[in-house]
Amino acid sequence: MPSSPSRRLALLAGASLALLTGCGNSSGSDNSAHTAQGAASSPKVEVVASTNVYGDIAGRIGGDKIDITSIMSNPDQDPHSYEANTQNQLSLSKAKVVIENGGGYDDFVGRMLKSGGNSSAEVIDAVKVSGHTAPKGGELNEHVWYDFPAVAKIADRIASALGKADSADATVFTKNAAAFKGKLAALEAKEADIKKKHAGEAIGITEPVPLYMTEASGLVNKTPGEFSEAIEEGDDVSPKILQETLALYSGKQVKALVYNAQTSGPQTEKTEDAAKAAGIPVVPVTETLPAGKDYLTWMTDNVDALASALDK
Repeated sequence: MPSSPSRRLALLAGASLALLTGCGNSSGSDNSAHTAQGAASSPKVEVVASTNVYGDIAGRIGGDKIDITSIMSNPDQDPHSYEANTQNQLSLSKAKVVIENGGGYDDFVGRMLKSGGNSSAEVIDAVKVSGHTAPKGGELNEHVWYDFPAVAKIADRIASALGKADSADATVFTKNAAAFKGKLAALEAKEADIKKKHAGEAIGITEPVPLYMTEASGLVNKTPGEFSEAIEEGDDVSPKILQETLALYSGKQVKALVYNAQTSGPQTEKTEDAAKAAGIPVVPVTETLPAGKDYLTWMTDNVDALASALDK
């Protein structure tokens, strides 16, 4: 027999009360459990990095206390030609901490922060933190993530910014940064070993990307500056400079070619072909993380590949 309207209302009310009581028992009967749940559900710090290089470093320091968005993460894309979009703008507008490379590498970050009205985000400029400046009469090498002492400074700066955004976990961030720097020290030791064996030996490059690593390893870059600068800017290299560069390999004047595989073109391919024809080892490097690699694995592979090429 169907229930009366009044009986149905009574049943619904009773069920609602039971549900509320049940919820209260599950989350409020034990105050310490409720507090722990509230702490676990506290909002994560929103971090935006211009590339996945800094995104990965931030992840090692922030762990599960942060949410990271890396704007440039495609290993097949030339970062110098990246075009920012509205999704990037949205991510930056919500960020508490922003990590940019600086030095003209990713100027769109500053423009978007300004146009999006996010003045509260703490912005970390990696080049400024590194302390590197352009040499007198020369160009700044903005690829500071290949400089391990500079990356250690950047790690400390990230830990400090995260600690300001989430003071309850500041000691966690500091501890994680210290652990990360310990692994950077192991990379510096590998560079020192290369320097001990090969100091003063000549190499060639296609772009300035790896120079902090090669210089720390005691190696001398013999590539004409006009060549590497033109390649980095996407300009054509003059026939004269191209021939000077190719002669480094045909004349076996260098021990290795450290090649930016992320921005290859006809002139860099000629350089690579000349090195291979002369039996000179080629060490490919990139500007963003290769698929499936984290920063430390990537840099370990780079340093080991350089050492192996020079030992041949």
